[in-house]
Amino acid sequence: MGNNAYGQCGRKIVEGEVYSGSHVIHKIEELDEKIVEVACGQDHSLFRTDKGEIYSCGWGADGQTGLGHHNMTSTPTKLAGDIAGVNIVQMATYGDCCLAVSSDGELFGWGNSEYLQLSVVTETTQVNSPRHLPFKNIGKVEMAACGGTNAAILNDKGHVFVWGYGILGKGPDLSESRTPEMIPPTLFGQTEYSPNIRVSRIRCGLNHFAAVNDKGELFAWGKNVRGCLGIGRTEDQYFPWRVTVPGQVVDVACGVDHMVALAKSLV
Repeated sequence: MGNNAYGQCGRKIVEGEVYSGSHVIHKIEELDEKIVEVACGQDHSLFRTDKGEIYSCGWGADGQTGLGHHNMTSTPTKLAGDIAGVNIVQMATYGDCCLAVSSDGELFGWGNSEYLQLSVVTETTQVNSPRHLPFKNIGKVEMAACGGTNAAILNDKGHVFVWGYGILGKGPDLSESRTPEMIPPTLFGQTEYSPNIRVSRIRCGLNHFAAVNDKGELFAWGKNVRGCLGIGRTEDQYFPWRVTVPGQVVDVACGVDHMVALAKSLV
């Protein structure tokens, strides 16, 4: 539902259609597979099936549909490239960059690389087909997240890595990186008395990050637009900062200038 000017709702583009106030809800009939995950980018949509395949539709000018071209696509179409035959278990997109994680912990990416997100495989700013991202020393990837200009991954040891452009989480001196930089685990609650605490979930907003550890504690950092980090002040945050939540956080979602946390009550 919503704006379908580029076919991102998976239905035929209607010239001159007015989307403001539209209540058209379109059931996508072309997908015979069982869909287990969906993700919306700026003007494109991704669908992951229970067979580990990814379909996409929408605007492809930056290669974000991953279909090997830069055209608009209104019918969800299966991606190939380096993920052909690969079992994808998680995917992420936000602006015009996309990441996908395979069952064996490998990372793949396509779309916009203007902020160095995919520069490990190309110097161009647009990648229109999924590429394997051979980052070194990151371990087995469990989860990926995309922001507007930045990206993050979580590995099987609970370590968080960040790269791209913006406030990345390692202080004001790091604003750009073409390779993943690990944020010290101590910034997510790990201490010598609690050495086994690990991050279990990561998310990106347009210009900020969020992470949840296995104790249900929420951490946020990045551009604090309209106080979206929830840290009690409006200044930008250059390191992960624990957000006070009256409950055990289960999941979190990041928007352009807001954040929502799902939590279990402590009572």
